[in-house]
Amino acid sequence: MHFERLVIENEETSFTFDLHQQLTVIGPVSQLERDGLINEIVGALGDGRSGVHLELESNAGQRFAVFRPSGAKHRVVDVDAAVDVTAQFSDENGTIDLLSRAGMDARTARGLMRFGPADMVTTRERDRIVQRLARVNQNELWVSAEALRQANRRLDEEAEAMGSAPEDAAAIARIEERHAEFEDQQTHLEAARRRTFILSGFSGLLIIPATLLIGLMAAVPLMVLALASVLWSMIAWRKTEKARGREEEALAEAGAASYLGFHLQRVNGLLSSDQARKRMMKAAEEQRDALQRWKIIAGEVELDWALTHRDDIAAAVKLRQDVVSIGMNKSSEDDGDRMTALAHAVIGRLNELRTLGPGGETFPALLDDPFAGVEEALKPSLLELLVRASEHQQVVLCTEDESILEWARLEAMTGALGMVEPQADHAETEEVAEPVDITAL
Repeated sequence: MHFERLVIENEETSFTFDLHQQLTVIGPVSQLERDGLINEIVGALGDGRSGVHLELESNAGQRFAVFRPSGAKHRVVDVDAAVDVTAQFSDENGTIDLLSRAGMDARTARGLMRFGPADMVTTRERDRIVQRLARVNQNELWVSAEALRQANRRLDEEAEAMGSAPEDAAAIARIEERHAEFEDQQTHLEAARRRTFILSGFSGLLIIPATLLIGLMAAVPLMVLALASVLWSMIAWRKTEKARGREEEALAEAGAASYLGFHLQRVNGLLSSDQARKRMMKAAEEQRDALQRWKIIAGEVELDWALTHRDDIAAAVKLRQDVVSIGMNKSSEDDGDRMTALAHAVIGRLNELRTLGPGGETFPALLDDPFAGVEEALKPSLLELLVRASEHQQVVLCTEDESILEWARLEAMTGALGMVEPQADHAETEEVAEPVDITAL
């Protein structure tokens, strides 16, 4: 729905606001005045006080007028058909409450429809992740996502065909890696022992002749050589034992006591043939490679999460493109990211208001000077985005920011938005000083 006119009257005077179908800027209004105005707008939809009248148009194009005269029955009129339809909008107590039809009360509606400066700095973790993924190359992101999805599927199929689980492939890979490392260290140890035996024996045989013929000093290099070969052998033995320990840890995780026992039990019956083992290991290797590529691009974001929020990421990408298209100065990447984050906060709230009512009825967004505190350089781009967004969602912007008001006055001349300046309207109302004929609305 969107509002066409709001009338607020009391015993002395009345105020009439004709609202633009897309964007209406009201100002300058202080915080106290903004609070009162937003309360009156929300109250006009609920079981508001007498003296607040509203004309609106539904998404289906039906025009209604809600009359709340003081001291008389409140009613709703179908403007085009000139028919009283109060019964369609009344509850069991006869109270007209458009908010209850959308499952809201006045407090809930105020929290949803009102958008202020605090909402501009409140960014949920989901939004941060979405914006981060929107900054990466989208082709690379979704190609890697599809590759990982396919690799996961192949690994699941191989595991399912053998009555196992994909996690078993990882356990097997660890065991095979640790066993290969252990065998390699054993090979080095055997080579070190052979060299130690040869060097030690050679040195021992030469020590006595060298001492007799040359002297005691001639035996020192030979003894150092023998000692070095022994130390080399000991180091190789230590490395082999460490490799053995890592293999035993991997075997223990798989529930096997030895490498031979592991192959006998095949991790709960897995890998009944060498061919099946190779297929499983190949699928696991492909999955690891795909996962590594995904993490390089997307970080620690889970694939399923990214796929679930793919539409949100696409919307964030579109928003970043809009930021560029409206001439946002890209000299600073930080400014570009801040601009996108602010725009995402505004557009996200507008999107939420499009599906509140029954049958997907939209509700106007009430912006309570949300750009207060935002850098002046960013405001023009945010306002341009707001104009674009208002093509799909009625927006009422209440502000006392003079730079925004100057912008609104110029834009109002083109018809892109409506401008309401209560102080001028109030002066005109006092001059007329005529009561409002509610039945003429």
